[in-house]
Amino acid sequence: MSAHKPTIVLVHGAFADASSWNGVVDKLLAHDYPVIAVANPLRGLTGDAAYVRQIVQSVEGPVVLVGHSYGGSVISNAAKGLPEVKALVFVAAFLPEEGESAVTLSGKFPGSTLGDTLRPVPVKLSDGSQVTDLYIEQAKFHEQFAADVPEETTAVMAATQRPVAEAALAEGASAPAWRDIPSWVLVADGDRNIPPQAQTYMAERAGATVMKVSASHAVSVSRPGDVARLINEAAQATA
Repeated sequence: MSAHKPTIVLVHGAFADASSWNGVVDKLLAHDYPVIAVANPLRGLTGDAAYVRQIVQSVEGPVVLVGHSYGGSVISNAAKGLPEVKALVFVAAFLPEEGESAVTLSGKFPGSTLGDTLRPVPVKLSDGSQVTDLYIEQAKFHEQFAADVPEETTAVMAATQRPVAEAALAEGASAPAWRDIPSWVLVADGDRNIPPQAQTYMAERAGATVMKVSASHAVSVSRPGDVARLINEAAQATA
């Protein structure tokens, strides 16, 4: 792989796993980028960001950090103060200001129907405490999360989805890295999780470069070429 190219670190969001980046990874590898698709713990914003931060710090050379959905909040927290992160790319994602949560931002504008599709599962931990994990009901997954992806694919995605801890979506963000690091945003105009109006609002607030595409929330699956193109643009602009 080309030594001069940055490593692309991909961070998935809630109700997904690292395989949601597979199509994007294929295209990035074809263009000779080193790539890491992180397994985001989805347990809490502070802890998830600390985990991703350590992954980034283990990489030699420059990094382009990419987050989808809740993963946007994670990368913004994780990259703060890291000089090796040269660009942030937010894919149908949250760009929270300090103190804002995913719950707050998704409700700032009308359009999200996620709440009506969620199935809470109480989980008792080994220390005796209890958390609530959130899943999207499998029968509602296609329409809610990935309406532009073939149903045979979304059936697998629904069955293998990673739950997010309810507390993670309600946790406020720390000071955002997007204030200091050049940012690119892909707005999915058919998104039913994060309203497109909210995505546009956050992108404009951050002064980000914006690409709008006709896609569901699962845009990394349905439109991997567009996602990879935006990542490549960010990587080249910060070279």
